[in-house]
Amino acid sequence: MQNTAVYEQEACSDQKQDRLYAKMAQRILPLLFLGFLASYLDRVNVGYAKLRMLSDLGMSEAAYGLGIGLFFLGYILCEVPSNLFLVKFGARNWIARILITWGLCSGAMMFVHTPTQFYVLRVLLGIAEAGFMPGVLYYLAVWFPPHYRSKVTAVFMAGIPLASVIGGPLSGWLMQSLNGVGGYEGWRWLFFWEAAPPVVIGIAVFLMLPASPEKASWLNKQDVDTLYAANPAILEKVSMTSSIVAAFRNPWVWLLGVVDGTLLLGLYTIAFWTPSLLHDEGIRSTLEIGCLSAIPQIGAVISMFVIGRSSDKHGERRWHIVLPILFGSLSMACIPFCAGNIAMTIACITVANMGILGALPPFWVLPSLMLKGNSAAVGLALAGSVANIAGFFATALVGYARSMTGGMAGVIWLFAAMVFLGSISVLLIPKEKMK
Repeated sequence: MQNTAVYEQEACSDQKQDRLYAKMAQRILPLLFLGFLASYLDRVNVGYAKLRMLSDLGMSEAAYGLGIGLFFLGYILCEVPSNLFLVKFGARNWIARILITWGLCSGAMMFVHTPTQFYVLRVLLGIAEAGFMPGVLYYLAVWFPPHYRSKVTAVFMAGIPLASVIGGPLSGWLMQSLNGVGGYEGWRWLFFWEAAPPVVIGIAVFLMLPASPEKASWLNKQDVDTLYAANPAILEKVSMTSSIVAAFRNPWVWLLGVVDGTLLLGLYTIAFWTPSLLHDEGIRSTLEIGCLSAIPQIGAVISMFVIGRSSDKHGERRWHIVLPILFGSLSMACIPFCAGNIAMTIACITVANMGILGALPPFWVLPSLMLKGNSAAVGLALAGSVANIAGFFATALVGYARSMTGGMAGVIWLFAAMVFLGSISVLLIPKEKMK
């Protein structure tokens, strides 16, 4: 009888905690999700703008690839400093600043008339947006204990594929319906209208997002105590210098950055170049290209939720990361063999996207498990900086290959091999670092 009573008490406590976490998720995740959605809408729309922008600006494929890649130069250089400022000024204030400034930079793309202006704005956009994803992941780590993070990370990161689901058809429709309005090309209006959401969301974040659990008016002291009791590591206060040293000296953080870099080679190749692949297959309607490009992203949303929930339920990270990436890399390698068959091309892109993106929720839980307190903020940013070096090569190299050969099969195979090696590298991380 005593054991039964203890069991019932523990079950009641677990249910109470689940209700608390669910309430927190409902309060803070929608704005953060919308911010990430806006982030990737910006990355999606430039792929559609390219279909008309190159001829209007007299740019080559290689020049476009360089411009897209320059975004990552500013992003990489400012990722760690941005998260240090986030710790100093508070997550709410700094996340709001990031959203508003990148929205303004993105909107300025409407007035680009030369390749040089395109390059400068891409660098500024990277500087403005740096720190958003690792900053939000650190913010979530303050609120949610490890056994709940894959689920909430999946909700937040669902903005990546959903940006293409929404952004593809929306970008195609805006470019077609607004072309010539006010004497501006459709791709210019595309940048203008899709720059508004991050500014609006940034203002909403500043006004509505709690700075920390103890500042949330909808949590009582018992709720806050429960949160910190389940997540004591995040309370450890580490000096800025010690935080930086701890993150930079952790070899597993560097490895995570390299692994994520391989994933980004696949992810950005798909995100930025799917419209061009479909265009090469003979599809000329930007609206039709947008609708077809949404299919792989819908599959990715499903895989992210399923894998994130399964990872938390079983308390397992390693194989929830490795196996999806393996399937994704093999499917990506098959894309060039599907030339001439639109249905098979979409199918391979879909499986590749489901595998790579599906692994991200459990993957991005790892840095906050490996580092304590403020060091987690630096570690998340450092891993992101290392990873986004791949973003430059993913865009610049594919653009160069298309200019030189008219195709991108060789680059896709190279990047698929890198994604495969990235998945295997996760097995080097000791199991105790993933708990």
